[in-house]
Amino acid sequence: MVHRPTRRHLLLSAAALTLLPVLPARAGDAPLRVLASAVPHAEILTFVQRRLAPDLRLKIIEITGELRVNELTLAGDADANFYQHRPFLETEEAILKTKFAVTATVHIEPLGIYSRRVTGLDAVPEGAAVSLSSNVTNLSRGLVLLQAAGLIRLRPDLDPARRQLATPRDIVDNPRRLKLLEIEPAQLPRTLDDVTLAVINGNYALQAGLVPAKDALALEPAEGNPYANLLVTVPEKAEDPRIQRLSRLLEGPEVAAFIRERYAGSVIPVHS
Repeated sequence: MVHRPTRRHLLLSAAALTLLPVLPARAGDAPLRVLASAVPHAEILTFVQRRLAPDLRLKIIEITGELRVNELTLAGDADANFYQHRPFLETEEAILKTKFAVTATVHIEPLGIYSRRVTGLDAVPEGAAVSLSSNVTNLSRGLVLLQAAGLIRLRPDLDPARRQLATPRDIVDNPRRLKLLEIEPAQLPRTLDDVTLAVINGNYALQAGLVPAKDALALEPAEGNPYANLLVTVPEKAEDPRIQRLSRLLEGPEVAAFIRERYAGSVIPVHS
C-alpha cells in the first residue's frame, strides 16, 4: 500500500507520536516504514512487497521534494529512506552533523539534458536559458554534464570524482553565454516550456512522462557513475532484520531484472 502524505501530515504525525507512551514491541511486529520518491523508488519497493516478499510488512510513504527526508528518518518518523545518492547524503550529513548507515546500493538514474525548443545540442543558441537543480550536489552534477556535452568548460583542477562540487563560479568558458537558472529539483520538468535546456534528475523526468533513454539530448554514463541510489537508515537500525532482508532483495537479481524491463535504460541497476 502506498501513502502520499503532505508535509503537514507527516509533521503532525511525528508530533502525535511524541505524546504516546513508549510500549515494548519487537521490530518484527511493526511495518517497516520507508520514505521513497514515487518513481522509481516506490515502484521498486512495491515490486519487492508484492512479488518477492509479501510477508515483509512495508509501509511505503511517498515523498515530495519539499520534505526533509533525512531529518524525518533521524527523528524516527520513518525506519529508512530510499531516494538519494551518496554525494547528496554526505551533504546532508554535514548539515545535520550526523552519520547515516547505507544498507543497499540499488540503481542509477542518469541525469539528462532535455529540450522542447531544440532537437540537438548543436542548435542551442547564444544566450539560451538553462535550468538546473538548486541542490548543491545536483547543481554540480548538472554542470559536469553540460561540460561533457561541450556547452561549458569548468576549471581544469576541479575533480568531481573526489567529491569536489562545481558551482557556476567554476565555469572558465561559456562560449554560448548560457544563462543558468537554479530551480528546485522537482520543478525542473515544468521549466521546459520556458527555457532552451533543462537538466533534470532521472526520477523527476520519469514522473513528468519523459523517457530519459529516448528523450534526453545528453545523458550521464552509467559506468563509473557515483550517483547510485541508496537505502539509508540510522546506524542503530542498520542491523534490523527487516532492513537487512529488504537490502538483500533490493540488491538481488530479481530487482535488477525488474528495473531493466520496466525502465528500459532510463534507470540502470547497479547489480546484475
